[in-house]
Amino acid sequence: MSYQRMCKSEAELAAEIERLLREAEQTDRDEDGRYGQGRRGDELPETLRRKQSRLQAIRRAKKELQDEARQRAEAERPEYEEKLERWNERNGRGRKPRPPSEEVDPKAQRNFTDPDSRIMKSGNTKSLDQSYNGQAATDESQVILAADVTQQANDKQQIEPMVEAVKENLDGRRPEKLSADAGYYSDENIDYLNGQRIDTYIPTGRTKHGETPQPAPRGRIPKNATAAERMRRKLQTVKGRATYRKRKWMAEAPFGQIKSARGFRAFLLRGLESVRAEWQLICLTHNLLKLFKASGHPATG
Repeated sequence: MSYQRMCKSEAELAAEIERLLREAEQTDRDEDGRYGQGRRGDELPETLRRKQSRLQAIRRAKKELQDEARQRAEAERPEYEEKLERWNERNGRGRKPRPPSEEVDPKAQRNFTDPDSRIMKSGNTKSLDQSYNGQAATDESQVILAADVTQQANDKQQIEPMVEAVKENLDGRRPEKLSADAGYYSDENIDYLNGQRIDTYIPTGRTKHGETPQPAPRGRIPKNATAAERMRRKLQTVKGRATYRKRKWMAEAPFGQIKSARGFRAFLLRGLESVRAEWQLICLTHNLLKLFKASGHPATG
């Protein structure tokens, strides 16, 4: 339900409840006179109970959206103050920065069944669904080294947390190489990975299926080349293309095995922490199957 609709429904439900309460009081007086006082019982009518619980749910959802808008404004305030300071240093030249707003977007939505989920675009159907974003970091054996679930549809924020999770699970050892699809690229992520001394292969943009990659330009990389230009050139080399191709069977294959071979295509639980535990359990069983098959035992069943 959108925030705009919440405001409208809140007023409508409150008025309806008030009307039902007046009717209930009148009915109670009538029944007391007809059947005797106290013969009807103290419970509210079923219709009133349902509307009251719905009104409470709407008010909780409204408050959550208001809290999120306020927290977002607080998080954006330092950046706004920096921009405002630079604007003042320019003696007011250019457009004045707009302060962060605590107003809730009327189209902001909250899901009553699972408030922790978010609307995301499906990778296959391109439809919008209530979803979570499952993350997994794998090695060359398709063993999942770290797994997590987030509420963000954008993968750019997940590089650092996943690398740190891999390091934690491997007793501090860091990956020597890392490849990820274009959704993970940002200059900040490249700076972080360079600081970790990780050989990185992440495209700066998506390419069409079947498109022939351009060969790397001849000569030295210009000293003033940006991080994105360096990465594009790196992935155009023979080594870069060969390394990035491995991602198809290293990282994509485990997702295909979990979804298609094992039929896990939707979370059964609700709430971020429960869904995170469910995803980690799925990844754990994936690893157990990989290790079992690698041990040389014949498949059964």
